[in-house]
Amino acid sequence: MRAPRFRLLRFVAAIAAPSLLLSACGPSAPSASPGSRPVTFTAPGGVELEGRLFEAEGASAGVVLAHMQPADQSSWFEEAATLADDGYRTLTFNFRGYCPGGEAGCSSGETDVALLWRDVLSAVRFLRSTGVPRVAVIGASMGGTAALVAASRPGTRIGAVATLSAPIAIGALTASPETLAAAPSAKLFVAGNGDVSAADDAERMYDLSVPPKRVEIVPSDDHGTDILEGNQGPNVRRLLSVWLAQFVPVQAPAQEDA
Repeated sequence: MRAPRFRLLRFVAAIAAPSLLLSACGPSAPSASPGSRPVTFTAPGGVELEGRLFEAEGASAGVVLAHMQPADQSSWFEEAATLADDGYRTLTFNFRGYCPGGEAGCSSGETDVALLWRDVLSAVRFLRSTGVPRVAVIGASMGGTAALVAASRPGTRIGAVATLSAPIAIGALTASPETLAAAPSAKLFVAGNGDVSAADDAERMYDLSVPPKRVEIVPSDDHGTDILEGNQGPNVRRLLSVWLAQFVPVQAPAQEDA
């Protein structure tokens, strides 16, 4: 028997999915929170990745935010500040080869989609090194696919993964059936019904995943982090908050503290 799905009322998609490139573009790069600081950590191959750490005093749980293309870590700054206010130490970062400059930072190396999951794991390890043993990853579009692949690797101990408009495959990066079956993390798949390809992939990955899992197809044409700025922004932020609270709560469960 299939696990029950929890979803919003679905609407028939009226238009084709917007281009990944066009939907990812924003009017301007957001400014980083005064409570954040720039950080650098190393990914496999000696690649230096630049990010920003959004502090939460006394945090024992953290969240890594992985960006979509052609965006960069600044697309997550607003959500990172909110998560930090909620009590999560939060890390944004630029994938290898992404170098927007300024507060958004500059990661070294060449862009290589096939290696994005390694960058996610490097970010998770760095965040843990700051003193937060429990970590979740939220990824937009390709960042979500990379998060799923990372979570499937043995010993990664990623407590929860949430994806916004993640494709099953992008270039050489694929969340295959074997990958999804090997990822024990609690998985939340979110996509807009007007982003037809992303919605179809969200449902397919839900079907292929092991529990705990949830899929939400929301009435929106937006893609990736653009969903957070559109008409479904408040609803999707609540979904993320509830998912984190359930599987990677700010305060560790009593048995973990014992």
